[in-house]
Amino acid sequence: MGSPLRALTRIVIYLAWTALLIPVQAVAVALNMPLGWRLPRYYHRICCRILGFRIEKRGTISTKHPTLFIANHTSYFDITILGAMLEVGFVAKSEVARWPLFGLLAKLQRCVFVERRGVRAGQQRDELLQRLDSRHNLVLFPEGTSSDGNRVRPFKTALFAAAGHLVDGVPVTVQPVSVSYTRFDGFPLGRTFRPLFAWYGDMEMMSHMFEALGIGTLTVAVQFHEPVTLAQFASRKELATHCYQAVAQGVAEGNGGWLPARHRKRRRLPLPARGAQRPEAPPVARA
Repeated sequence: MGSPLRALTRIVIYLAWTALLIPVQAVAVALNMPLGWRLPRYYHRICCRILGFRIEKRGTISTKHPTLFIANHTSYFDITILGAMLEVGFVAKSEVARWPLFGLLAKLQRCVFVERRGVRAGQQRDELLQRLDSRHNLVLFPEGTSSDGNRVRPFKTALFAAAGHLVDGVPVTVQPVSVSYTRFDGFPLGRTFRPLFAWYGDMEMMSHMFEALGIGTLTVAVQFHEPVTLAQFASRKELATHCYQAVAQGVAEGNGGWLPARHRKRRRLPLPARGAQRPEAPPVARA
């Protein structure tokens, strides 16, 4: 469906750009320089241009430090998309650290690698809280795996425990984010073509990437919902449910042909009173 020549050209330019910046970022991280946080955002912005990604942003990005950004997970492209908009580290599954190239890039972006179970779980939790104490923003993908992009999987609640951490006596800010892969070359993706960019199940990464990058311009809608804190909810499960509802609504709107904010009235989800009952709450998976 796509052009093999276009895909090959994009990959070669991407690899050259990446090779150029890896030594610079490595030095910045080793010396704990502020550049180590700013450079990845610039890197991902250029990557979006190289790979043919067009981002449509809606909503206001939280300026509080630290902020936990809670996003749905559709593809490895999510990292480039969100990385181009935010100065953040990502919370990733531990096996990502062992991936060729992408594992190195994840380490250079100061990702926190977590295991759902295991003897290192406590150490990883402490590292996560250390990052928050240092006022570093983080992105969580609470689905625990990637999806087909047509729906949002139930959220796991374990990492929402970090939202209860106080930094200098102030609750951590939590902002739900919806990422929707909406169009390629101006044509709606729909359920049929969204798997061209969504990466899930037993898909082989390199062949999937080669096919996806052979297509023209990919439009991605990213919606930032109203920030909240755990203090507004009775439990972390209620917070997870609220984030699920916000993210799922945003993805549904994006998949249905979402327009830029200037063409639509902004809709805000009402925040619940502490301890209020939620009718027909969507499922939230327990970790």
